[in-house]
Amino acid sequence: MTTRTLCRLEDLPPGATKGFRPPKGGFTGLFALRDGNEVRVYVNACPHLGTPLDWAPDKFLSSDGKNIVCSMHGAEFEPLTGLCTRGPCHGDGLELVAHTIEDGAIVVAADAAL
Repeated sequence: MTTRTLCRLEDLPPGATKGFRPPKGGFTGLFALRDGNEVRVYVNACPHLGTPLDWAPDKFLSSDGKNIVCSMHGAEFEPLTGLCTRGPCHGDGLELVAHTIEDGAIVVAADAAL
């Protein structure tokens, strides 16, 4: 399987989020969040309309840092499950992307979120 490295863990401190552009020829980017030692990688698309979630580069969380928030309509998602708990996509979830941590880096399949 061909892979791509998103970033090093040290570039994603606990409590932070980071967006990643799609690979060449892709349409949808990814984002990663780190909650303590847990890392999650999601497709950067709201399940309601498919729009990107970030309201500014690398900004995916509510002001209190407790939820992922859609920039388009304010839907809220649980960070560790991706489940929408508030908004027009209530009960739907973000698309989780399989990843590994290799030599201190977050790695996904090369075709993730094409």
